[in-house]
Amino acid sequence: MATAISTASISFTPLSPFSRRKPTFHPHHSSLPLRPSSLSSLIQPNKTPNLSLSPLPLLPPPLDSTQILELGPLHDDRRLRHLLRLAADHRDLALGRAVHAAVAKAGDGADDDTRLANALIFMYLKLGRLADARKAFECLPCPDVASFTALVSGYAKCGCEAEAIDLFCRMRQSGIDPNEFSFVAILTDCIRQGNSQLGAQVHALAIKTHHCFCVHVSNALVGMYVKCGRVDAAVQLFGDMPERDVSSWNAVILGMVEDCRYHEAFELFHDMQISGYHGDHFTLSTLLSAAAESFAHAEGEAIHAYALKTGLELELSICNALIGFYSKFGRVEDVVDVFQRMPVRDVISWTGMLTGFMEFGLVDSAVEVFDQMPERNSISYNALLAGFCKNSEGYRGLKLFQQILEDGMEMADIMLTGAINACAIVSDRKPSEQIHAFVIKIGCESNHWIKTALIDMCSKCGRMEDAQKMFGTSVHHRSFPMAWTSLICAHAKNGQPEEAIALFHEMLKRDGTIKMDEFMSATVLGVCGTLGFGVLGKQIHCSVAKSGISSDLAVENAIFSMYAKCGDLADAITFFDQMPRHDIVSWNALITAHLLHRQGDRALDVWANMVDLGVKPDSITFNLIFSACKYTSTNSVSTCQRLFHSMGRAYDVEPASEHYAAMVDVLGFWGSFDEAERLINSMPFKADASIWRALLDNCRLRSNLSLGKQVAQRLLALEPQDPSTYILVSNLYSAFGRWHCSEKVRNEMRGKGFRKHPARSWTIHQNAVHSFFARDRSHPQTKDIYGGLDILILECMKAGYEPDTSFVLHEVEEYQKKHFLFYHSAKLAAMYGILMTGRGRPVRIVKNIRLCGDCHAFMNYVSTVTGREISVRDATGFHNFKGGKCSCGDSW
Repeated sequence: MATAISTASISFTPLSPFSRRKPTFHPHHSSLPLRPSSLSSLIQPNKTPNLSLSPLPLLPPPLDSTQILELGPLHDDRRLRHLLRLAADHRDLALGRAVHAAVAKAGDGADDDTRLANALIFMYLKLGRLADARKAFECLPCPDVASFTALVSGYAKCGCEAEAIDLFCRMRQSGIDPNEFSFVAILTDCIRQGNSQLGAQVHALAIKTHHCFCVHVSNALVGMYVKCGRVDAAVQLFGDMPERDVSSWNAVILGMVEDCRYHEAFELFHDMQISGYHGDHFTLSTLLSAAAESFAHAEGEAIHAYALKTGLELELSICNALIGFYSKFGRVEDVVDVFQRMPVRDVISWTGMLTGFMEFGLVDSAVEVFDQMPERNSISYNALLAGFCKNSEGYRGLKLFQQILEDGMEMADIMLTGAINACAIVSDRKPSEQIHAFVIKIGCESNHWIKTALIDMCSKCGRMEDAQKMFGTSVHHRSFPMAWTSLICAHAKNGQPEEAIALFHEMLKRDGTIKMDEFMSATVLGVCGTLGFGVLGKQIHCSVAKSGISSDLAVENAIFSMYAKCGDLADAITFFDQMPRHDIVSWNALITAHLLHRQGDRALDVWANMVDLGVKPDSITFNLIFSACKYTSTNSVSTCQRLFHSMGRAYDVEPASEHYAAMVDVLGFWGSFDEAERLINSMPFKADASIWRALLDNCRLRSNLSLGKQVAQRLLALEPQDPSTYILVSNLYSAFGRWHCSEKVRNEMRGKGFRKHPARSWTIHQNAVHSFFARDRSHPQTKDIYGGLDILILECMKAGYEPDTSFVLHEVEEYQKKHFLFYHSAKLAAMYGILMTGRGRPVRIVKNIRLCGDCHAFMNYVSTVTGREISVRDATGFHNFKGGKCSCGDSW
């Protein structure tokens, strides 16, 4: 088989579909989004220039009595069969019944004529009167193969699978051999049932009776195997077919597409052309869907070119498929151009156009398309609701759902799921409770997909107890991974990584057959990075590599970030270099990795590499690069200022508040306080708390008390309810020995009932997270930890360590302050790590907030006294203590 669609079989190049068209649609402005006013003149229901809808063909009028009499005497069987055909063609049930009555009244044996009875059966079936057809069949003393086949086909098409099988078996028991139409009829029933076992038996019978050589029977068999998920069997049968037609190729191509074997589908199309067959509208629409699903842009363009060449471009199904394809690839103008050129549009066309605008983020344009649709169905409403959710327009989604309820539309499961997702986006508890109550009221809570959406909604709306309660009850195996991932994500988002990992382990023990998808893998890898759980992260890396999903870019980015956050920077960079492709998230993650390890110069080298490769930065990139200028070996203020002033002009990224805060942080870090003040005064908007907080922290670091006091007043005025603000101000006074002022700020904080975020440190041992708070005695090995720590503190004090009680935020006696200080969470975690890890191995600790100055000094002495490397990752990055020195240079 060929490896790709080549221009030898498709003479048009992939870029040619638009070269022979009318001029494409261009918005009033060269950049998106489109204005609604620019759309109304282009998309109007059936009002495009010279492209009006063709009227639907009308049924012929019923026959009158004169026309019937002209057909001759009614007792002639040939004329009776002709009348029955006319009744079916004209959809005239009254005429059909009159002929049936005339046959019965004649009483001359005409009713026993099998051919005439078959005509009656065909007439009733064509008019949708299955019960009448069955009555006519049962009156036959000797039904033939046509009688049975017609009724089997009728039952199969109406979804009455059991009756169809019963009749087929009855035909066989009567000694009547099936013909090719009988096989097609019973195989249609197998397709509708998805009954591959019965289908295989029919296949065996077809081989035995030599009907498998009939192309129609073979096509039906291929279709049966495809619909039953046995694509390899379908391919094998297709390869053995002595004769094929276009339907044969279509069936096996569809099988490849439904089995997600897109490349093989395109190869089959190539072989189809070599064999002398031309694709029809079904072939091309199927392949365009495959191109959209597999992100095969070139192949999709080539199929479009083939449609142009063969004159099929304006076929309704192909145009609809092209709208779907260009909604994922190309520009919004391409989608509009296809839509404009359609001579006939159906509800699928309009819905596709709506979906296309939503894909490009043009929500208002999509709503305008919806308002102009000449016909709508539930799929149209679902597409609009899904589009709102895709573009994070939760409130508009809920408003649409309310309109649907008021209009009394029939409620489908997918519509309910969309409303639940919209509520999850809003993240408001009250609407979530109302939606949940409505789902229970209409009895849809047991639907596994709806239940999964409810779990996700509850977890995002602050209803974790409800989410866990629903998850604790039975969750369907098909939706279980999604529900599981939602809960893990919720725990991670709520700052509960330990609970997330515990849930992950619990579910793996409960059901070891769960297959992790890309989203779940990326989520758990992110939690491993947050916890510094490198061992589990590596295991998941191996798992995703074996499952074949490691090539997913989001998973690759998650793997890289996991290694970087777990302190394995060398492994992270090696993995980055091995990645086949990178997006802006990948590059931002690489810069972040160097920042975590305070390697500013290397971060700037990454930026230079991005510029050389032509990678377009985003706003996050600039924020990271500005922060990198704090950690360079030499003063990088000029570099930072040059980048700051060029970001809008050269990269079309306007400086936002976070960029000004990062710039102020850099200026303050290098002592350029005058320039920092000038920058703040020149800002086009009012400075927020993040900017003043960055300046205040550097006033503490660079001993600028006078400016620090002014900044503290501004910050307290902006955020009087934030405990972290009081901590920063208190630390500023403590750094200058202004203990009275520091204590006054702390008393004010306590008087207002504020409590700082509790410090917590943890370390990983034997695949478990061992977490500690200050003076924590809940650990099973508390006695050993405290006993060992007391000895270690004495050894460090002998080596020169002096406790700094200014970091104790409690109004107690001095000896009590030392007691509080000695049992900070980081010290407890370090002691446990020293006790449990082997001699000479590094101790890894993670702390949820910034490491206090006393703990930092203590770790320096611990690394000297024990001869061990101590790695602490706090809110600012990594501190690697070795031989009495820290990698941060005592500036953090």
